[in-house]
Amino acid sequence: MEIHQLRYFIAVVDEGSFSRAAAREHVAQPSLSQQIQKLEAEMGERLFDRLPRSVVVTEAGKCLLEYARKILAEIADARRCVDELKGEVAGRLAVGAIPTIAPYVLPALIGKFQHGYPKVTLEIFEDTTERLVRRLEDGELDIALLSTCDESPALERHSLGNEPLLILLPKEHQLAKKKKIKWSDLESQKFLLLHEMHCLSAQVYQFLDAHHLRPTLAVTGAQLGTIARMVAAGMGVSLVPQMMIQTELMTGCVGLPFAAPVPMRELNLVRNPLRVQSKAAAAFHQEAAAAFSSQTNAG
Repeated sequence: MEIHQLRYFIAVVDEGSFSRAAAREHVAQPSLSQQIQKLEAEMGERLFDRLPRSVVVTEAGKCLLEYARKILAEIADARRCVDELKGEVAGRLAVGAIPTIAPYVLPALIGKFQHGYPKVTLEIFEDTTERLVRRLEDGELDIALLSTCDESPALERHSLGNEPLLILLPKEHQLAKKKKIKWSDLESQKFLLLHEMHCLSAQVYQFLDAHHLRPTLAVTGAQLGTIARMVAAGMGVSLVPQMMIQTELMTGCVGLPFAAPVPMRELNLVRNPLRVQSKAAAAFHQEAAAAFSSQTNAG
């Protein structure tokens, strides 16, 4: 049994597909399939039912899965323990971030971190909260930059502050000349929101509901950049993070603050407390705290 075989096995389980698992692990699909077959031969049991349109984990696969995750997590911790003995900030650091944070904070943060800690090899994963949390719990990520997430014994949250949400309007919108927007101003507006898989979407729905707003949804989108372009085209309005307005050129749009009560979202760095925290992870935490402090205090 090889370590990479277990990694490929977990990837197929998580992705539900050999092709997506191969893409995630950066290997050719035939090579990944061959390694899974070797693992099945060694185990003496089929680990997956290969159906025409899906891959289903067998009972034997489910039995192996728990142990495979533990094995990979223990190996990662062993590597960290050895790295700690070297007395320097080095090694591999896997960092996750949700799409409503990653493009606005990570470029500058990673650039500064790599300049200060050139011996650390960074791996960046941009994904939804649910998938990043799962990777944290499975030991595949060292830390993640999230907004809100459910409580769990395998999750330890460190607050990086709170960030206002702004209303994004077309530049020529009748409300665009106001200094601050009241919730009552938005009663007749059409809204553009992210898909429900994004935590920001749930947060916005909560704010709208709290202010008794039942707006028409013009469209839901997968990326804030796409939403912004639709706003610029006059298709509706949207709530977006302040960091987006601060770091991205919003052609054809204007981002305005709310009058009290101002909608806010949490910003958190999350790690798995059951795992050893490396010096690289601790250093990244410090750099992230400084970067987010700058973001939340700006403007």
